[in-house]
Amino acid sequence: MFSHIMLGANDIAASKAFYDAALGALGVPEGVIDEWGRIVYAHAGGRFLVTPPIDGQPATHGNGSTMGFAAASPEAADAWHAAGLAHGGTACEDPPGVRHGTAGRTLYLAYLRDPSGNKLCATHRVA
Repeated sequence: MFSHIMLGANDIAASKAFYDAALGALGVPEGVIDEWGRIVYAHAGGRFLVTPPIDGQPATHGNGSTMGFAAASPEAADAWHAAGLAHGGTACEDPPGVRHGTAGRTLYLAYLRDPSGNKLCATHRVA
């Protein structure tokens, strides 16, 4: 369904340190800065980009928006969370743990905000 996902950032160096560490904990290779100053992550057929806004205005987070990243296990979600906290992220929502979703699904979720305030979640589908 998606070709790519892009989030805005005000400090590309801080964002790269954060995402290299957090996504690295999920097995994603280090991001590459392209000719437009965007950080590009490519993994398992997906592309995730972090960019200064094209219009030159400050990046802001979307109220009600969450970007989810797949975690292979609860331990991977915890490692993502710890790496993100250690590299400029801030905890949000409840601490990492099991949540019961709709249709009887059980999920392990870990939430963070990146250095620009974007809300992120590492998700492992338990059942």
